[in-house]
Amino acid sequence: MTQADILTRSSSPQADVGTVLREWRSRRRMSQLDLALDAEISARHLSFVESGRSSPSRDLLLRLAERLSMPLRAQNRLLLSAGYAPVHAEAAFDAPELAEIRQTVETILTNHMPFPAIAVDGRWTLLQANAAAMALFEGIDPAMLVPPLNVLRLSLHPQGLAPRMANLGEWRHHVLERLRVQMEGSGDPFLTELHAEISAYPAAPAPKENRTHPLLAVPLELRMPGSDRVLRFISTTAVFSTATSVTLSELALECFYPADAETRVALMQSQERSSP
Repeated sequence: MTQADILTRSSSPQADVGTVLREWRSRRRMSQLDLALDAEISARHLSFVESGRSSPSRDLLLRLAERLSMPLRAQNRLLLSAGYAPVHAEAAFDAPELAEIRQTVETILTNHMPFPAIAVDGRWTLLQANAAAMALFEGIDPAMLVPPLNVLRLSLHPQGLAPRMANLGEWRHHVLERLRVQMEGSGDPFLTELHAEISAYPAAPAPKENRTHPLLAVPLELRMPGSDRVLRFISTTAVFSTATSVTLSELALECFYPADAETRVALMQSQERSSP
């Protein structure tokens, strides 16, 4: 995320505080009474806040945001809608104050070698990647790799990784469902637009029925350029659970592991060949 991204995302028109609260209550499927009870205030007071008849305190808004499980970015938006300054800091990932965080992320990704690992922001923009991950992008149209690089778009675009996926229909279904859950939970319109864009890409049909995968996880099955070999991965996601800044709260590390012995051997051998 660049400084321009931050300015664009923070300069969108501000809704009034009542509209923002109603929006998030609806997203969390909570009634006024449910939220009022959780926040230990009267339903009448909450009704007055949502209708604009009462001006909420900063502390009340933060309490309501906590009960609504609002992301830090949304909490800042709620405070701004009521005329308060944001409480959660935000900086571009390449800002000087995040140097230690970048070093930590780089260490994690490097130590994950020879297996692929990447760091992405809340909109799936690639921030950092280890050498094994970058190797998976070999043979892709260079125009697809121009920053900012969105990894979901890259993975499913016809000019991206999609033609090399041995289980494109299954992986596409997994990605779209994950993105749908994220966009509904975050309320970020960018994710809604990204979901619509990716959904429109031509692809093999999704699985007709939900079934337990033999690996108990949906694998990424990827053919390597110039080879019939298929590498199979399962992935895990790591986040900074104690983050108090917007930037860090939206940062995610996607770490891929071999889903079979053949993939493990191939990656180990690749590292040995590239070692000095």
